[in-house]
Amino acid sequence: MLMPPRRNILLCTSLFAALAALGTGLAGIAANSATEAPAGFNTPSFNGAASISNGLVEPPGDTFARDQQVYEENETVADGLGPVYNATSCVNCHQNPISGAASQITELRVGHNDANGNFVNPTILINDGKNTITGRSIVDDRAIGPQAQETIPATENIRTLRAALNTLGDGFVEAIDDNTLIGIAAEQPHLSGGRVHGEVVEAPIFEAPGQTRVGRFGWKDQHSSLLSFIADAYLNEMGITNRLRPTEVTQVLNTTTGINDQPDELGLADIDHFAQFVRGTMVPPRDTTLAATPAALAGQRLFGQVGCNVCHMEAITTAPAGTVIDGGMFTVPEALGDKIIHPFSDFLLHDIGTGDGIVQVGPQDTANKLRTAPLWGLRTKARFMHDLGSLSLHNAIERHDGEAHDAAQGFRDLSPAQKEELITFLRTL
Repeated sequence: MLMPPRRNILLCTSLFAALAALGTGLAGIAANSATEAPAGFNTPSFNGAASISNGLVEPPGDTFARDQQVYEENETVADGLGPVYNATSCVNCHQNPISGAASQITELRVGHNDANGNFVNPTILINDGKNTITGRSIVDDRAIGPQAQETIPATENIRTLRAALNTLGDGFVEAIDDNTLIGIAAEQPHLSGGRVHGEVVEAPIFEAPGQTRVGRFGWKDQHSSLLSFIADAYLNEMGITNRLRPTEVTQVLNTTTGINDQPDELGLADIDHFAQFVRGTMVPPRDTTLAATPAALAGQRLFGQVGCNVCHMEAITTAPAGTVIDGGMFTVPEALGDKIIHPFSDFLLHDIGTGDGIVQVGPQDTANKLRTAPLWGLRTKARFMHDLGSLSLHNAIERHDGEAHDAAQGFRDLSPAQKEELITFLRTL
């Protein structure tokens, strides 16, 4: 049974979810002007089947199929791969069950705290200690030769794994207005008796130097634009320099000069194709057959009643088409604007007791905060949470504490049958 003292909070939570679903207030547009974002697993990998975009208009001469092909290409050392890297293509880490989706792959982040308790990026040794890599928390698992292989000194005692993220539908996430996310954060304390308050961080926009925007990509909300997110990953996950991240991580074993990612005959570099591909993807679809069952419908009601939807928000509306974002470098197109999405996330940072101790673009108080994991596409995963350390949805919920303590306790207070109903609902996402 639910605990009686929670009734007022739960009623407010359910009301806020309903308002968000209508797109009122927070999105700054009339509710009836927005339409549902197209959903589907429509970017099959490697099998020659035709992919279908969300309708995003391509640059002259480009196609969605070509964007996906570039996204799936394996880079070589001659292309600039490495000297340290995690994967040879974007799709290596973002593929389950189709290109652009999440997968059961993790990356390694490390660092240490100084005498004042502030996080400091590591000094990573390579080449038998003759050289170092500094200025970033990521440690790549692979290298093009043993001299460049990264090793972690004992002094770097903050160590964590992070799951590779889904990128399907991220064009719609990019198109969420900053004020929508700020408004969600402002409402959360009122909806949770002061326990929940998502943190908004401002992230730099690499393509608009000196400008920032509300972060929404990465486990620390360290990026606000897709192009920035992609350019950073191309360098730090594959070692490919590009116009937005032009400096090699290390020169040890490096055989290339200049910027690796050069424009093609269309004037588009790989990072441009990657951005076009991600912006052109549909949002992950629900299992509508399972969602219509009595168990799933009851589970969805329980999801709201225990307060999960304070952070895992069911619906958000994107900014109107024509809105200029990313420091003036991107205009929300018709395909992405005025769209209702169902990410089951607020894209804000929270401390739920599973923080990894890493600080990226936010202040030091973000060390133990992580972005609310969007739950769309959840049914395609077998491991959960930011570190993929939970092997069941029950365990993932049980790990929630801190800001999410009341919601986790609400789940614990459910009967066994009610718990299974809530889990059934999650398996529709």
